[in-house]
Amino acid sequence: MARGLTQKEFADSLGIVQGYLSGIERGKKIPSFTLLMALCYVYGVNKEWLFGGEDAEIAEILQSKEHFLSRGTGEIPLLKCIGDGFPDEISEKTVSGFIRLPDIHDGCFAILAEGDFMAPTIRDGDLVIFKPGNDIDNRSIVLMTNRWGEVILRRYRLAGDEEYFSPENTAYAPFKADTDTRIYGIVVDIWRKVKT
Repeated sequence: MARGLTQKEFADSLGIVQGYLSGIERGKKIPSFTLLMALCYVYGVNKEWLFGGEDAEIAEILQSKEHFLSRGTGEIPLLKCIGDGFPDEISEKTVSGFIRLPDIHDGCFAILAEGDFMAPTIRDGDLVIFKPGNDIDNRSIVLMTNRWGEVILRRYRLAGDEEYFSPENTAYAPFKADTDTRIYGIVVDIWRKVKT
């Protein structure tokens, strides 16, 4: 349990009921992968330590092919990276886990935003939900590659015949797509951790 929090406060911060947390602490319940990812996200727990630390048996179960393929309806993959074959080829190597959010359609994916390029709209650490595809409208936020092959978030802009991609943060410059630019998908939702 996090220091300075009661069991109820800790459970509330992770979006679970106190009885479920108590069951986990007594060894009567097994935490879901989504709960473990929330623990990493909310409290900054190192994923590698949590899933590969002292209890390697739990890590093997959570990262097994069977667990990867048996996700429930309404759960979407939380990507740790985007492979060359995305979205047709995803695996336990590219997926950190699965999350369940209200009103999210199957076929979407989630990533954690990095950096301040899209601030204040999308901040470092925000959970970004996107739908694969490149059928974008003016002012859509897209997940794409830049000229160096890095996966980034930018807003698509159409001004007359000119197309370009711009950050929300005015400290950075917009750019035009080149032949190596690839659009992976359109952002449909953003979830932000709020400190209370």
